[in-house]
Amino acid sequence: ELVRLPSVNPMGRTDLPLEILYESRVIDRWEAELRTLGVPVRRQVVAPGRDNLIAIFEPHRDKPGGSSGFPTILLEAHTDTVPVDGVTIDPFGGVIEGGKLWGRGACDVKGGGVAMYGAFRRLVLEKPANAPRVILAFSVDEEHTFLGVQELMRSGLKADFAIVAEPTSLNIVRSHKGVVRWQIETTGRACHSSKPQDGVNAVYRMGAILSAIEVYAKELQARTPDANLGPRTLVVGTIHGGVSPNTVPDRCLIDIDRRLLPGESATEAIEDLNRHLKGFEFTAHPPKLACPPLLPKGGDEYASKLGAAIDRVRGRHEVWNVPYGTDASTIQEAGIPSVVFGPGDIAQAHIKDEWIEVEQLDAAAEVLFEFLTEP
Repeated sequence: ELVRLPSVNPMGRTDLPLEILYESRVIDRWEAELRTLGVPVRRQVVAPGRDNLIAIFEPHRDKPGGSSGFPTILLEAHTDTVPVDGVTIDPFGGVIEGGKLWGRGACDVKGGGVAMYGAFRRLVLEKPANAPRVILAFSVDEEHTFLGVQELMRSGLKADFAIVAEPTSLNIVRSHKGVVRWQIETTGRACHSSKPQDGVNAVYRMGAILSAIEVYAKELQARTPDANLGPRTLVVGTIHGGVSPNTVPDRCLIDIDRRLLPGESATEAIEDLNRHLKGFEFTAHPPKLACPPLLPKGGDEYASKLGAAIDRVRGRHEVWNVPYGTDASTIQEAGIPSVVFGPGDIAQAHIKDEWIEVEQLDAAAEVLFEFLTEP
């Protein structure tokens, strides 16, 4: 049902149909579902038409101090998806076939959100005596600029431990790279293409910079890697310039994606590239997003408890270090020890025929319920 509700993040694009954009349909559906449970539910405005949703399970209050005597666990899942260009199946079909659910967001990360809800719902209905206080949060804009989780943390939300939903094949991710994305711009002087000598071509200027960046990216990757996370990386992902074939372009923009290792900051990464490009004429715009690396930092007892719950349900688990970024690092930076866990394989995320195994959805919900209820 959630896959059939489009929640595409335009990621800065302006050429996508409005009827599939943003998370409001999914947030509305989650709110309606959660209100049937009778738990406190509230929206948190992030941007016009884009709200986080927060629900709270309060445990039995016969413990000294009421619910304040219980630990608080945060379960967080984003609700946006990447666009659907090139998808070879109905992206919003929500078809279940061959033991798999197919469609955009099935794996990343509506499946993980449903697994969290499954465990949360059981807590509300069964009211186990030893359950902690649980905050279930559905956020917006994870796929582009992390606005949702940033607002969630800015609001002062507190917890003792957080589990962030991403496809980890039911393993635990305790560390990942950070990321910073920004644009570089070159400018020129427009003129008619029949007399290019009267203008200055901004695309040509960018071409020279791109050659220098390619050299830099290779040098960057050759630097000493992190023992767990591997090398630093930099990719130029998009380029935009010019207005027509018969006009010398006066502006060109590129988008840069730089993955950060522990100890690196977004500011330092940008300044390092700027030094390499000294002598070129360009403008480095402020970063569109900056997500810090995730490192194991506190919460060891909860991480171990989650691992034990996976072992009881699945027989074994692994602890991973991954190259991609998640909401977990922003949550941990705000002082809440965090891990990443969920159903599905990252190899099935963002692809032309995205899918998730239904069996993993059930298993993930069971793991989370075990984690939340076992002493």
